[in-house]
Amino acid sequence: MKKILILVLVISLLAGTLLACTKDNGGPSTDEPGTDKPGTDVPQGTSGMAEIVLITDKGNIDDKSFNQGAWEGVVEFAERENITYNYIKPEDVSDDYYLQAIDLAIEGGAKVVVTPGFLFEVAIYHAQDKYPDVKFILLDGAPRNADYSDFKTNPNVASILYAEEESGYLAGYAAVMDGMTNLGFMGGMAVPAVQAFGYGYLQGAEDAAEELGLDDGAIKAIYHYTGDFDENDTNKATASTMYQEGIEVIFACGGSVGKSVMSAAAEANAKVIGVDVDQRYDSETVITSATKGLAASVVQVLEAIYKTDSWEDFGGKTTYFNAVNDGVALPTVVLDDANADAFDRFEKFTMEQYEEVYQKLVDGTIDPIREIEVEDATGYATAEELTKALNLKKVSVSTR
Repeated sequence: MKKILILVLVISLLAGTLLACTKDNGGPSTDEPGTDKPGTDVPQGTSGMAEIVLITDKGNIDDKSFNQGAWEGVVEFAERENITYNYIKPEDVSDDYYLQAIDLAIEGGAKVVVTPGFLFEVAIYHAQDKYPDVKFILLDGAPRNADYSDFKTNPNVASILYAEEESGYLAGYAAVMDGMTNLGFMGGMAVPAVQAFGYGYLQGAEDAAEELGLDDGAIKAIYHYTGDFDENDTNKATASTMYQEGIEVIFACGGSVGKSVMSAAAEANAKVIGVDVDQRYDSETVITSATKGLAASVVQVLEAIYKTDSWEDFGGKTTYFNAVNDGVALPTVVLDDANADAFDRFEKFTMEQYEEVYQKLVDGTIDPIREIEVEDATGYATAEELTKALNLKKVSVSTR
């Protein structure tokens, strides 16, 4: 068994290295995704060579975020069940490149393909018809065509979404209950998942302030979208400015944007709330993280395929993972230390308070708003739109 696992890991590392280092032999195609005519040459000899294959978006499997969370679910299940697994990192970010990576995985024997992120929506829309005997697990998205005129989820696709508004709610609630009154939000692009995190964050702060009996406007919040998911000097400078203006904690909700925020927080002796996965291990500045049950959801769907013969529970439909089915949370354990307190970076907020508010999400007593009407085509809400739609009174929000 050990020899098999070592071989699988070596192949996995080799595939990732080859894909990262092989040069592109052509420009992107202008053809409609899903046609037989490839736009570029995908490196050969680097296929999944495995039954379960994860295809990353533009990140890596150790990105401390979405790809990593999904990959951990694949590894957990595949190693437990002795099923071969691997990953492929596409050459670039485009529907054509994603489709070619899917082709490569299936040519290598993949029977299940896991795609983490909304960027795969168009690729899966076409791949589900091309490969009806392959099962696809699309995380954080639903299959659609390029111009949004058609959505369809075939029986061989499980569309998995998460209640980010609930996870964001828990983060905002915890911050205010801990005594913080100056909050920041730095989202990446204004896509539905990031928007939902932000809206929930403001609502959680509002309810905590109400519970504490604070005055109207007692909580100040700066709300900002970076327009990217990158670690860069601009994003660090934005976070640094927020901290200089008195912001105590920033909810960094944008992939690698979080690295920029953590760097700024370390210099300012300030705090960060992580996202997607538990990011406390990346920086002492991270007090908690608004997590999605990425690994847990991947494992559940894989079990439906391989263990319980219940694929119909997920295939051909969209399933939301939320507080009811452990799809969202703040971290409650510290890895490799069963006696550690996962809330030790808070000053006041406790596990008991967390469990109480979490139960209210489970039983529906609290039901945060996920979507609001935003006039700007970019999805950037104004302070007025946020205040009115989310019924904010205790929270005075400004945007930039």
